[in-house]
Amino acid sequence: MLDWREYDRWMSQSLKTLELVDADIAYKGYSWACFKSHQAAEFALKAILYLVGTPAFGHDLTRLLKEAEKTCGAPPRSVRVCASILDKMYIPPRYPDALPEGAPWEHYTLEEAENAKDCAASIIKWVKECASRLKDLQRKEYEEEEGSR
Repeated sequence: MLDWREYDRWMSQSLKTLELVDADIAYKGYSWACFKSHQAAEFALKAILYLVGTPAFGHDLTRLLKEAEKTCGAPPRSVRVCASILDKMYIPPRYPDALPEGAPWEHYTLEEAENAKDCAASIIKWVKECASRLKDLQRKEYEEEEGSR
């Protein structure tokens, strides 16, 4: 049974987090924009996994994506690349000692922040497309069941 309430809860957080990336970019908080992009993608991947009752632990987008593939099928190569890019934006943007010198805010650029946001958006789009296919399948199964009564 598909858990649409849990999917909606995680997906709404994903979309709001992605929306907030714009504020970080506007205030030149590029390191936080990169981290929030990772978070937005993570929330979306967990949304699809929770939808189908699959445990969704950890923060490794590449691993979460592989789990989601079992339900959604293989994503485009660009989505895989984006998961890999965003995986590198989980710890370094947040910790002052994660980079050899300087604080994270001194290292991240507008281009990286925009690319991270675009990557998160592409992962979210892929998840939404998968959820839409599942909803259509569920509707079709329901209609067939009702028709056979």
